[in-house]
Amino acid sequence: MATPRPEPKEATPDGRIADNIVYFARTLRKAGMRVGPASVKDAIEAVLAAGIGSRDDFYWTLHAVLVSRHEDHPTFDETFRLFWKSHELIEKMLVMFSPVAPNNREKQKPRAAENRVSQAMFEGHQKNQPVQEIPEIEVDARFTLSGNEVLRGKDFAQMNAAEMTDAKKAIAELRLPFDMVRTRRFKSNAHGRRIDPRAMMRSAARTGGELILPKFRSPREVHPPLVVLADISGSMSQYTRIFLHFLHALTEKRRRVHAFVFGTRLTNLTRQMRHRDPDAALADCSAAVMDWSGGTRIGDTLAEFNRLWSRRVLAQGAVVLLITDGLERDDVAGLSEEMERLHKSCRRLIWLNPLLRFDGFEARARGVKAMLPHVDEFRSVHNLDALADLCASLDKNSARSVDPRRWIEGGGRSAA
Repeated sequence: MATPRPEPKEATPDGRIADNIVYFARTLRKAGMRVGPASVKDAIEAVLAAGIGSRDDFYWTLHAVLVSRHEDHPTFDETFRLFWKSHELIEKMLVMFSPVAPNNREKQKPRAAENRVSQAMFEGHQKNQPVQEIPEIEVDARFTLSGNEVLRGKDFAQMNAAEMTDAKKAIAELRLPFDMVRTRRFKSNAHGRRIDPRAMMRSAARTGGELILPKFRSPREVHPPLVVLADISGSMSQYTRIFLHFLHALTEKRRRVHAFVFGTRLTNLTRQMRHRDPDAALADCSAAVMDWSGGTRIGDTLAEFNRLWSRRVLAQGAVVLLITDGLERDDVAGLSEEMERLHKSCRRLIWLNPLLRFDGFEARARGVKAMLPHVDEFRSVHNLDALADLCASLDKNSARSVDPRRWIEGGGRSAA
């Protein structure tokens, strides 16, 4: 017999809960979320109306009012965990000062948005600290890293709000690839090596055929279509969101860029990404996607893409960028078959996996083993340096370091 849920306690407007919600909203705003005064007022009224029952009820009451974009869910979740659970911090401090044996267990993976949330929470505390006089020390910095180099190597998931803004600006300034392919069509070219009979006849018609001058042509070169299939599940949403900024910069510079995202279903975001303003484009993408930060079904979504979109967008030597961690939750029986079909339909298939940022990564997961034999390159996508390497590789041949066969044969980095 299930235990009855406790009745929610009534929240009074003259208590401290309203002030705490205001401080909580300020922390969300400093962490990068769009929270205005109207949203804060609505949140206080919602808590007063619904009362305070369990922790989950209070969480979803604030979530329903303050979170308006799918990509803000990790930030809200981490802020709520730290702001409304201060005893966890006290327990960690007691463990630090207790005379216990050292903990040699493997460190937990950093949470998404953890760095910028903690910075937003303690920003006011750091400002109120008295300024300490630090003696001037001369340092030889010839072999040290600059702030820009540190930012380029920092993980996207651990950037604070200011660093994320700088990263978006750096992405917009990336040198985009000049990967041209030759087509079967021709264009007029005075220095070409082929005679252009049509252009010669048009020119002769203007003079009544009295003068026929030679005209030349050369093969036309165009950018190949670029198709992006990005995973937006809970473990990938932070990297996919920043990669969409890179994709938006590509869309502004070249034609035939197609964007698809998938979690439990496939969504075409090509039209939304054509908006000139990147923030407006990402807002339209967030509104169009219904399964952001949810589960993932890689095999089913690839089958849907191969059935409905493959012949439409994978033409003239298209390049496919597949962004996912490869952690398939469903049966992987059909995943290998769909990956093989996708690989045969495009000129080049590049798999971008943020799990490669870990030195101990090995291709042990069932989904990773099923996908690796059908990709041309296996790359990381966790920081600015990885994006810069991707831009440089699109107009060059594949390198040995990104060959997926070294992961299949050796199972990890040791096979390099």
